[in-house]
Amino acid sequence: MTDVLYRGQDSQPEGFEDRVIVDAGRPTPIDWVRTRRAERETRREEAAHSRTYRRIGTLIGHLGEEWHVLDLRELGGAERTGFLAVGPGGVFAVTVKDHGRSRVAFAGDVVQIDGKRPRYVEEARREARAAAEALSRSAGVSIPVMPVLAFAGSGKISFYGVPKGCLVTAYHELPRVLNARGQRLAADTVDKVFTLAMHPATWFQADYGNLAEGYRWYREGEQVGTDKRGHSE
Repeated sequence: MTDVLYRGQDSQPEGFEDRVIVDAGRPTPIDWVRTRRAERETRREEAAHSRTYRRIGTLIGHLGEEWHVLDLRELGGAERTGFLAVGPGGVFAVTVKDHGRSRVAFAGDVVQIDGKRPRYVEEARREARAAAEALSRSAGVSIPVMPVLAFAGSGKISFYGVPKGCLVTAYHELPRVLNARGQRLAADTVDKVFTLAMHPATWFQADYGNLAEGYRWYREGEQVGTDKRGHSE
């Protein structure tokens, strides 16, 4: 829709009209750039998610029938990355990173790629901690989840010290690394954990305390309006 904006009494040079035509339906250059950027980011995320699906299918074929692999994004929401692997060796939250041909260097928890230091180890631990809390809350018992960083690129991975409590491997070596964990869980336990992980209620919990706090209509320490006892004393 076209709006006509009048300039009022401001003087104008000769040859210029006293009004400016503004097309309200046409986006500004800044809006256009923001929209294109958001579209590119969405396409990038969807492409990464499609690669995750393909990797999950390949991983299941190499791990064996006693393993279950679940997409954490489908289970826990769009903000989640990676996938959950449940099998005889335990429960693992696998975070996959594609570093291309770049060299990856580890010095404990510090990761360096192309001069940058992404917080991959912290991200993997956060995913594992969130999965362990969700599964343990639903099961009523503690279910430990091991964080795993799997690099899908072809560049070399060097270690000057490995991160504690986090497995690091090339992605094509992931089946061997997980199967090397041995027989820590019985088949019945694997099935029970898998069933818990598949249930949507495992990953979503309403915080009713915070919800009620949002509806408080009086400040902390004051009396509720209908409480007459506080005013009669």
